[in-house]
Amino acid sequence: MRKKILIANWKMNSNLTDSQDFGFKLKNYSKEISSVDIAVCPPDVYLLTLVNIFKESNVLVGTQNMYHKEEGAFTGEISPKMVKDINAQIVILGHSERRQYFKETDGEINLKLKAALKHNLIPVFCVGEDLETREKGKAPEWVKNQVLEGLKDINSSDAEKIIIAYEPIWAIGTGKICSGEDANKIIKMIRGTIKEKYSEKVSDKVRILYGGSIKSDNFSEHIKYDDIDGGLVGGASLKYDEFTKIINLAANIKNTKVNA
Repeated sequence: MRKKILIANWKMNSNLTDSQDFGFKLKNYSKEISSVDIAVCPPDVYLLTLVNIFKESNVLVGTQNMYHKEEGAFTGEISPKMVKDINAQIVILGHSERRQYFKETDGEINLKLKAALKHNLIPVFCVGEDLETREKGKAPEWVKNQVLEGLKDINSSDAEKIIIAYEPIWAIGTGKICSGEDANKIIKMIRGTIKEKYSEKVSDKVRILYGGSIKSDNFSEHIKYDDIDGGLVGGASLKYDEFTKIINLAANIKNTKVNA
């Protein structure tokens, strides 16, 4: 059975004092949590601070992006070697904001996925459609293509290590709602795509998350589905009390899961 995971994506938020305070509180809280995995992805300037805070805990720490090259004249970028060097374990790749604002392509994301895997980092591979694509009825086709392009030339043993996060871009910060049923349909399609490309064994191992304006008052609608293995949490993950409520939902939903 796949273990659920909740990943905090702080984006370009927080400061050193708040990051440390959050880290120490979450470290203490995590001692009582074993049924779900927890990860925190702060801005890079606070990455080493949180790696040190969460040392010898069960909380993973990671970066929100990285370049695919190991070193070189790439001003402003960080490499997989650097992430690994400070003992971070996870990296978010292909986030909708990276695709939208920084024009990252499927090909670039594929190179980053390969680089992360080469350096034994856990990639969180983000996919998802915008409102125009959804309203045209092309969401499944669009997301399936993103998955296949991202996984191009990645073998099955490496594919098993990747976490996929489905982001309905049209429902993030817009007031529009992506229901649990709608999210589950796309996530089941993603799992089916992995099965087609690799095998049922691989598709059964890959964790697929929901990431669309998750809050403690709406996440139970999504996490109850068998194919949804956790969440990539944005703004709500900046608030310790809110994030831990979301973790608790995932930790306690096991008796009410729905297979649809």
